[in-house]
Amino acid sequence: MRNTGLVGAALAVLSLASCSRCGQDAVLIEAESFSNPGGWVIDQQFTQTVGSPYLLAHGMGKPVADAVADVALPAPGRWHLYVRTYNWTAPWHTGKGPGEFQVAVDGNTLKNVCGSSGSSWEWQYAGSFRANADSVRISLHDISGFDGRCDAVYISRSRLSEDPVRPVPAVSQEREYDFVVVGGGVAGMCAAVSAARLGLRTALVHDRPVLGGNNSSEVRVHLGGEIELEPYPNLGNTIKEWGHTERGNAGPAERYQDFKKEAFVSGEKNLTVWRSFRCDSVETAGDRIAAVVARNICSGETVRFKAPLFADCTGDASVGVLAGADFAYGREGKDDYDEPSAPEKADRQVLGASVQWRSTDAGAPCGFPDFSFGLEFTDESVCRVREGEWTWETGMLSDMITEAEKVRDYALLVVYSNWSYLKNHASGAEVFETRDLEWVSFIAGKRESRRLLGDIVLREQDIVGGRKFPDGTVTGSWSIDLHYPDPANTKFFPGKEFISVCVQEPVDYYQIPYRCLYSRNVSNLFMAGRNISVTHIVLGTTRVMRTTAMEGEVVGMAAAIASRHGESPRDVYERRFPELAALMKEGTGRKGLPNNQRFNGGHEAPAGKR
Repeated sequence: MRNTGLVGAALAVLSLASCSRCGQDAVLIEAESFSNPGGWVIDQQFTQTVGSPYLLAHGMGKPVADAVADVALPAPGRWHLYVRTYNWTAPWHTGKGPGEFQVAVDGNTLKNVCGSSGSSWEWQYAGSFRANADSVRISLHDISGFDGRCDAVYISRSRLSEDPVRPVPAVSQEREYDFVVVGGGVAGMCAAVSAARLGLRTALVHDRPVLGGNNSSEVRVHLGGEIELEPYPNLGNTIKEWGHTERGNAGPAERYQDFKKEAFVSGEKNLTVWRSFRCDSVETAGDRIAAVVARNICSGETVRFKAPLFADCTGDASVGVLAGADFAYGREGKDDYDEPSAPEKADRQVLGASVQWRSTDAGAPCGFPDFSFGLEFTDESVCRVREGEWTWETGMLSDMITEAEKVRDYALLVVYSNWSYLKNHASGAEVFETRDLEWVSFIAGKRESRRLLGDIVLREQDIVGGRKFPDGTVTGSWSIDLHYPDPANTKFFPGKEFISVCVQEPVDYYQIPYRCLYSRNVSNLFMAGRNISVTHIVLGTTRVMRTTAMEGEVVGMAAAIASRHGESPRDVYERRFPELAALMKEGTGRKGLPNNQRFNGGHEAPAGKR
């Protein structure tokens, strides 16, 4: 395996240009490209709406170390400095926000505090400085530790009257493969390795430095679902190679064993992993994808990936939507698929996103800042817990694409607000006196957004009724597990709920048709993960990660068959399904490994069904 993704990451992306709007020389520095990010983290989740990744001062109430970049200037002299930033609590709080930071130039702090005013992403004036040389050192100095953010720094000869023009990065290189998988969660990992083991030159393009998606140490959701199920018990053998062996959500980072995922992909000679590359655009030719274009979230390096076959394992269906694939969002109504549990009319409600968190015993009294920015708690409404896992869920009534940053930010708001009340105001606060907020995920663990439509859409009555499909693949084992706002939480926070409950409908084992794993109108696109062709209700069972990983295995197999014959994903169903069935019988995982995944398998089926 060739590992890329760090190319140019240590170099700041500097654009020296004559600004067409201000008429003066100017320098633009993308903050995510700072040579030393210090304690700031790179957040790429909202590139579609923000415009680019950004640096986030995610200190959980403790100021983080400065981010630093050395910047070349056209000449010495007087310069003005701006930052593009956002007062992230503005949707819920009028007034000064918590995300404060300042900018220092060569160790001298500019006068203005940024990040705590305004109500949208905007350029804010940090101050002016005199440069005595043709280069300066820029430092972002976090003040609060409460998720201040900086997208870019702009240095100009004069004060701005309009937003600066940001250059569009050019494609720096082109790579060609047999198969390109976008999304390095568990489904994408298994799709890529499965295809590589079957001989395809494969690229795995992932927008984080860490593989595993929701199962990574960045999000910390444990694996769910069963493996070793008939009629294809060798599906899931790959999971034995990389799956963690200790159950539990929101646990210590080491529980999720990221090193095993690295070992899983690193042993494949046909696989190249492009870490920290986010797919920005898709090029099409007729009903086919010709190439995807991805940009490194640190360096800005842009690469075009060409292939005859692609797989969308992004969760958000990003590749498919950019390619014009048919997709669904929200809950179908009864008049769509006649599902017994569907609402009368379709709506935009989805399963929410979880920002998990945990605290630890510091062994001595420790404080936490008084955090109050639009969400007020009382002794009756506060959640007296030491960690938050899957039930801390937001965004069910929001748009998980266009409002994704707001969904994540509200989750941060409730975690900090609740913890602050516990530490500073709650009766019995001495119980939490030595508890320190150890970890809060800044990556939102999404359950649902867009689902791509295949030649069949799997419905509730198909799996509850035990319908047999001629192209059955992965066997699902989880109940239909749908989430809703917790009425007890609604009592105190109507319309602003952040705690969920699940409603489960037990089902017998069922198979996911192969026709759910490729697009019905983009002829060379597969999908695996939470974006496959199912209804909202059925997503309640197919979304668990051992199931999605096996979907990835099948997609890798089908890609190998399609490539061998020069055919499409649909052709595999129409002409080659016996070949796929034979591969599923064999599996692509290593043989002879013990089943180390005997936890969180699912829920009991109705009596006598198993």
